[in-house]
Amino acid sequence: MPYLLDIIVLLAYFAVILGIGLSQRSKSGSVEGFTLGDRQIAWWAVLASILAAEISAATFLGAPESGYSRQNWSYAQFAIGTVLARIIVSFLFIPIFYKQGVISLYEFLGTRFGPLSRKFASITFMVTRVLAMGTRLYVSAIILVLAVAMWQGGTVTPNTKFWLYAGAVVFVTLLTALYTTIGGIRAVIWTDFIQVGVLVASLAFTIPYLLGKIPGGWSSVESIIKHPAFFDFAKPEAPGALAWLKNVFTQDYTIWAAIIGSTFVTMSTHGIDQDTVQRMLTAKNRRQSAFATILSGIIDLPIVSAFILIGVLLHAYYQANPNPLLPAESREVFPFFIMHEMPAGMRGLLTAGILATAMGSLSTALNALATSFSRDFILPRLPVDAPDSKRISVLRWSTVLFAVLIIIVGIWTAYFMAHNPKVEILPLVLGILGFTFGSLLGVFLIAVLTKTRGSDAGNVGAMVIGMIAVVFMSNVLGIQTKLGFETPFVLSFPWRITLGTFVTIGVAILFPTPPHQQQSKFLADSKLPV
Repeated sequence: MPYLLDIIVLLAYFAVILGIGLSQRSKSGSVEGFTLGDRQIAWWAVLASILAAEISAATFLGAPESGYSRQNWSYAQFAIGTVLARIIVSFLFIPIFYKQGVISLYEFLGTRFGPLSRKFASITFMVTRVLAMGTRLYVSAIILVLAVAMWQGGTVTPNTKFWLYAGAVVFVTLLTALYTTIGGIRAVIWTDFIQVGVLVASLAFTIPYLLGKIPGGWSSVESIIKHPAFFDFAKPEAPGALAWLKNVFTQDYTIWAAIIGSTFVTMSTHGIDQDTVQRMLTAKNRRQSAFATILSGIIDLPIVSAFILIGVLLHAYYQANPNPLLPAESREVFPFFIMHEMPAGMRGLLTAGILATAMGSLSTALNALATSFSRDFILPRLPVDAPDSKRISVLRWSTVLFAVLIIIVGIWTAYFMAHNPKVEILPLVLGILGFTFGSLLGVFLIAVLTKTRGSDAGNVGAMVIGMIAVVFMSNVLGIQTKLGFETPFVLSFPWRITLGTFVTIGVAILFPTPPHQQQSKFLADSKLPV
């Protein structure tokens, strides 16, 4: 059996992940233990968990897809903004969250403004995260589709693709939900640590192996790299400031989107997104949390660049070694190489790497969704003297609920992607967050940067207006606007959160904070500007 060793590697991976996840049950017997690991997680484990959250299966295949189709590192520019944003988050948000002792971030908005802001923000997070998570899960099944194509000796029909995608979504979600439901955040973090190890091992083998198979080595690779190789200043063909301005806001991968757009994207994903911030709050103190957060941004650049390099190398390899069976969809090229060119054992390890990135991002999403839903809506309704076992039961059943919802979204996405193979992965995944996370970030910035601005009902209205502005400018509803240009102006996905943030702030700041909220414990203890 040529794939026996690969199957053994995969089974060993699943056994280790399940074993670690299930072993954490005894340490998840309280709400703080289940959601935050009693804030006793080592900084290096938090660092690995943050990286696991960021490097999803969409990155594992989406970044090589970008390198393969673009033959440059323009996507990696985004790392500039991610580092800047993590520094801001570490000094602006993390100290406040630790000081307030929040478990759900949106508790903070309840303290600062009132219950409407808290619940609307929590609902916004939950809906967005379910959609974003569900849309990326099908990626883990791409390699399964190619394996079936090899076995059949031909291409796979769209309907067969759909069933394979859907089956993988269900399997990966249920397996991840099993250890997440039982072991809580500790299971998430320690399985993430193993998954990052698998990821690094995959990269360490793939790059030199692939480079060694390219005739002429690196000199052949250099010849196919397109300029700009890294920085794209969005210089237009037509003269004039307006043409430049349009290029800046309508192109996805430019230096302006990297410095400004990416900063706001990362401020939202690492500052006000329960999914990522919950990992940060498991550290022993805010200094260790900040250190892990900033360091993850520094490490993120070489990791993402390595994934993009794989895509560039694949382009050079298949240019020198044409293969008539090469998939037409660029996102399938890396899995195709894994299945057809990788040696036994490594093929299994790389498949495990794809699954590891999918499960790593999914596990923390499930835990974060369950935490927000339980903490913001269900647990406050329980009697004050309700036992911990009852509270943990709520958290576990909430995890199961969101696993079901993510499966539903994942199956729908599987059908869409099976029948629309030309759609790129990264804009799809990142674009979903852009419609709502700008509004969330705007309300949090009003909360921490002012004492007297923003009200409970006003914040909800401001968030809704921010979302509508992003939807309108992104041409989601088919309503095109030219804004004085000859062709329609469609805002690119890296700028959506920036627009949503400023529109939300601009509206929310018009509403004064009621006097009784200005006397809250948070404001009394803080040193915020007026």
